Amino acid sequence: MRKVVLSGANGYVASNFILKLLQEGYEVIALVRSRNAVPARERMVEALYEIGDIDHTVLANLKVYDYSLFEENFNLPASQLKEIFGGRIHYFHFAASLKFDISSKEEIFGTNLQGVQHSIETFLNFSGSSSRFYFISTAYSCGKFEGIFEEKFYENQPIEKFRNYYEQSKRFAENVIRDYTENKNLKACILRISQIVGNRVSGETLTDYGIFDFAKRIQRVALRNPGVKLRLQIDPDCTQNLLPIDTMVSYFMDIVESEPLPRVLNLVSENPIPNRDILTSLNYLLPVHLEAQMGLKVSEMTTMEKIISVGMSFTGAYIDINPSFDTTYLDSVIKQKPPEITSGDVHRMLEYFLLRRESINSKDTG
Repeated sequence: MRKVVLSGANGYVASNFILKLLQEGYEVIALVRSRNAVPARERMVEALYEIGDIDHTVLANLKVYDYSLFEENFNLPASQLKEIFGGRIHYFHFAASLKFDISSKEEIFGTNLQGVQHSIETFLNFSGSSSRFYFISTAYSCGKFEGIFEEKFYENQPIEKFRNYYEQSKRFAENVIRDYTENKNLKACILRISQIVGNRVSGETLTDYGIFDFAKRIQRVALRNPGVKLRLQIDPDCTQNLLPIDTMVSYFMDIVESEPLPRVLNLVSENPIPNRDILTSLNYLLPVHLEAQMGLKVSEMTTMEKIISVGMSFTGAYIDINPSFDTTYLDSVIKQKPPEITSGDVHRMLEYFLLRRESINSKDTG
């Protein structure tokens, strides 16, 4: 039976991938931390059921281990490590800190750099020579790079070349893996993913990251102040690179079944969505009027506009960019590319997300 191991396995992207793997008959080993007295397996199974109704029989091929990313050999006994890494495996390192601010710098680099090193060392110590290590990076490890960001390694750069410490930590981690592949025989592939959104086919959206975090903040203000007009420091002509979760999972499945693989793949959309279209959707879906004014000064903002601006401390770094990505290697690996995401798809995702939040909030206050 084909075998896939994943660290940080109960996250949004990883859990969707796991469900597909189980449905396709793979043996899946999920490395998950227990938290607040909730066992690791319970957290993993809960993440799977959050995706939707599933055939519980597929869980027979799922094993879950409570691990510690920061301890030697994941703080697991040798007998379990041999079971986890035995045979030919595909190891996906999803575990990451998604924080970005300077106050979290130590945590960001601890998880996204030292954590990766611990994973690699454990992988090399216990896996066979035919196994492969996949590192889940971000397309935005490009930082402030100008031009087409190719599917290759780029040198480390100071923080001034990035929008935040998250981007920088991912670039540094990519080069750690580069060193291991060139000097310690690590068989690895870097998977740079863009902003993952909801399901392109159904519109179902269970993530509140990126544009959905922004939508959540606007919804909160709009429901308390119906009809409010908000000017935002957003370039309407710049874009968001959004990749549907079902497309992402399809890519992962093709990657697992491909041999050989390039060392770096940019898993991105070829049809970035204009900020203008996202604002248009929010204006339609919420009792609010959003107006993009990139040149708006803080001194000119209303109190409410200042609050929104402060809340956009992360998304605000991506409101005036149009990054370009090369996908030559990705195109050679993917068997059949799903249709590209459209502004209409994003509208349906935003609608689903906002209605779901409204329903949850009404239950909480009912």
